Amino acid sequence: MTDRLSELQATGVAIWLDDLSRVRLSSGGLDKLRRESHVAGVTTNPTIFAKALSDADEYDWQLRDLATRGVDVEEAVRMLTTYDVRWACDVMRPSYDVSDGVDGRVSIEVDPRSAHDTEKTVAEAKALWWLVDRPNLFIKIPATEEGLPAITRTLAEGISVNVTLIFGLDRYSQVMEAFLAGLEQAQANGHDLSKIGSVASFFVSRVDTEVDKRLEKIGSDQAKALRGKAAVANARLAYERYGEVFSSARWQKLADAGAHPQRPLWASTSTKNPDYRDVIYVEELIAPGTVNTMPEPVVHAYADHGETQADTVTGAYDDARRVFADLESVGVDLADVIATLEKEGVEKFEASWVELLEGVKKSLAEAAKGADSPHQAAGGNAQAAQQAGGNA
Repeated sequence: MTDRLSELQATGVAIWLDDLSRVRLSSGGLDKLRRESHVAGVTTNPTIFAKALSDADEYDWQLRDLATRGVDVEEAVRMLTTYDVRWACDVMRPSYDVSDGVDGRVSIEVDPRSAHDTEKTVAEAKALWWLVDRPNLFIKIPATEEGLPAITRTLAEGISVNVTLIFGLDRYSQVMEAFLAGLEQAQANGHDLSKIGSVASFFVSRVDTEVDKRLEKIGSDQAKALRGKAAVANARLAYERYGEVFSSARWQKLADAGAHPQRPLWASTSTKNPDYRDVIYVEELIAPGTVNTMPEPVVHAYADHGETQADTVTGAYDDARRVFADLESVGVDLADVIATLEKEGVEKFEASWVELLEGVKKSLAEAAKGADSPHQAAGGNAQAAQQAGGNA
């Protein structure tokens, strides 16, 4: 059988999984994807954790312990999520080692409610870094205006960063500037640049969702003909900017000191419109030195029927610019699209975080009622410690 995922990997695309749960960890599912499906990294976000904690009883033993200790819900959420991320880091460690620290990364996000607070973002990034305490961790920081200086300052501390919620080209350029400045400061601070990693998570399908909605409202045949084209064009032009920045003399100086480039990561790669090919945001964004983080159904879909070409990005810059020009000509305000998506992106993650807090609060209350059974609690602890390889 054709190993389509291996073919994709051979083009220089790193395949990461956009999901994490304790069931996936304890069942060995994540390790199986690493070994059999070429998955070389993991991304998480508040929505993923909210779903994971609401669907599984494998958190019960830990919830009982947390309830017995009387911790507040904020601490409980961090104990639960960092436990899973630490475990995932250990599962992905072979990928980290074989790639000299480029892949095998697992991401955890700062509290999205701090997306517009630079100081809180930096403080939490540092706290999460030492709490998880794994070299293959990424701290996810939103690419808001207030997030940009937080990215630089966090990298300057020697902490690896996944910059998330990037939608527009100008903001992406600012993210790369924040990355370069962060590495320069890290070098001045005496950090080994070869140990610091970063990706820039450029969101894809949400762009089509927002633009297509506006095209439908415009309603002309010319407008409708542009549906499903904005997201790929946007990402391709982002890659063009990536190529310009990471071929500069400024970057070469950092590379000579051992730095790895901040790879573009294509996020939100599941199609939201069932009329579109289910692997379009993988097939149309194949380029060397990129990461594509996929929900598991997209991983399996590509393994089944994905079509791999050597590079579907670098030769398509002019076509992408024409798409942008056509969108503007029919009345789509791309600047407003990007501003809307960034605002909604932060709000959606904030809502998921609140949902996560409420769910854990309820679970803690329920766990407190069952914490009077020491035999049950002890058994749960022992089982979980065994599953996690002692990573409690």
